[in-house]
Amino acid sequence: MPDQSFEDWAAGRPDPRFTDWLRERAQPLWTQAVTHRFVRDLAEGTLPEAVMARYLVQDYAFLDQFVRLLGSAIAKAPGLAERLPLSRFLAVVTSDENTYFHRAFDALGVTETERTDPDLREPTRGFHAVMAEAVAAKTYAETLVPLVVFEWLYLDWATSVADRQPGKFYLREWIDLHANPDFAAFVAWLRGQLDSAGPTLLPRKQQAAAAVFRHTVDLEKAFFDEAFVETA
Repeated sequence: MPDQSFEDWAAGRPDPRFTDWLRERAQPLWTQAVTHRFVRDLAEGTLPEAVMARYLVQDYAFLDQFVRLLGSAIAKAPGLAERLPLSRFLAVVTSDENTYFHRAFDALGVTETERTDPDLREPTRGFHAVMAEAVAAKTYAETLVPLVVFEWLYLDWATSVADRQPGKFYLREWIDLHANPDFAAFVAWLRGQLDSAGPTLLPRKQQAAAAVFRHTVDLEKAFFDEAFVETA
């Protein structure tokens, strides 16, 4: 049932996880996103340069707000044990991943203006709004919801094509950044955080979290769609 509460959904299940409930509520959008044409073409090495350039420009425009979201999660985390993994991940995003973007931009001929002041596409603006709401949320659990979508969905699609080796480095390394043991361990930990915090929310807050999760998954699919659109 699409609107089934977490409590009702969990009843009778041997190991009910809040994140599994959220993902189930987001189907079939989740499957449509992780099996998207963008993923298939990237893995096969047939994704046009212009499509990858548009995608990366918009993804880089996502990064500043994403860093703020991580900072908010770090601030709201219950203790140092939870803050440390988030802080380590923030360090990866602002070092290895940031460096990847600039190397890819150079290879794809992306201009300085496109890198620093692009016209934001509708899904990118949607992501910014979702992240701003999560930063403004009062609870750790609510702040984690879009973060779990961003990381878990990327782990899912990248893992499914991890054995592919597209020739261009910016395709191959984009898979590798999201399909490696360290990232998988972080996503497992992140899901565990929401699995623990989510059930403590009031039922109406749980339903709101499910709506945010589904909307964020929908934006992920739209973000892939938009990469194939030449003009905004």
